[in-house]
Amino acid sequence: MSGPILIFDSGVGGLSVARALRQHYPSAALCYACDNAWLPYGLRDDATLAKRIVMVCQAAVQACQASVLVVACNTASTLALEGLRQTLSIPVIGTVPAIKPAALMSTSRHIGLLATTATVNRPYTQGLIDSFASDCVVTKIAADALVTEAEAWLAGTPLNAPRIQQALAPLWQATLESPALDTVVLGCTHFPLLQPLLVTLAPAPITWVDSGDAIARRVGQVATTLVSSAHDGRCFTTAPAQALTDGFARYGFHAPQPLALPDAC
Repeated sequence: MSGPILIFDSGVGGLSVARALRQHYPSAALCYACDNAWLPYGLRDDATLAKRIVMVCQAAVQACQASVLVVACNTASTLALEGLRQTLSIPVIGTVPAIKPAALMSTSRHIGLLATTATVNRPYTQGLIDSFASDCVVTKIAADALVTEAEAWLAGTPLNAPRIQQALAPLWQATLESPALDTVVLGCTHFPLLQPLLVTLAPAPITWVDSGDAIARRVGQVATTLVSSAHDGRCFTTAPAQALTDGFARYGFHAPQPLALPDAC
């Protein structure tokens, strides 16, 4: 594998996937691209967004000469994986909520899905629940505020614990039900960035599950060789993001560079 692994997200959520990749493959070169000019993706119509994702990912693959693309965003994965695989000549790995492993881990058979409104409401998500957690009670919580908090935190703004508590109140309530919720799917890649805080706020012990390790294992399956390269740590954004420089550095990435897009974008 001559080029880096490219991680793509609408914002900084893919950094949680970058962390998992660095843990699994510490010598592998990584590149990051985020479409922060269109953040949050959940506000866009599906057809326009799918076209945009393909265009941005094409530009990012070219900019860092990637040999694998990881789409570290549930919304982008459900909308654009097919288009990306038709357009790009490199392997493309998507992200889905970790419903299956959560169902396998749960003892009480009551699991939570913590995700964005778009992911919670997508038929694809319900299909995963029907396929892998049909014997579980599944409490679905839309917590878009956590995306905003994660983005602000990476830019140096202190976390707003009361706002986060408010967003998570329905989840905490589910730990008091019978059967009590004991496992939570972090169904947005932004959310694992906040996991240390979530652990301290939770009123009862909870097993937290995200997609990072599964994505890392899949990269190992599709990439025969993982090597370092001169492109390691490069970071591209579609809008100015200098406030995120220190946050990106915490995950091993250089200061963000502007990503050149076609005029059609």
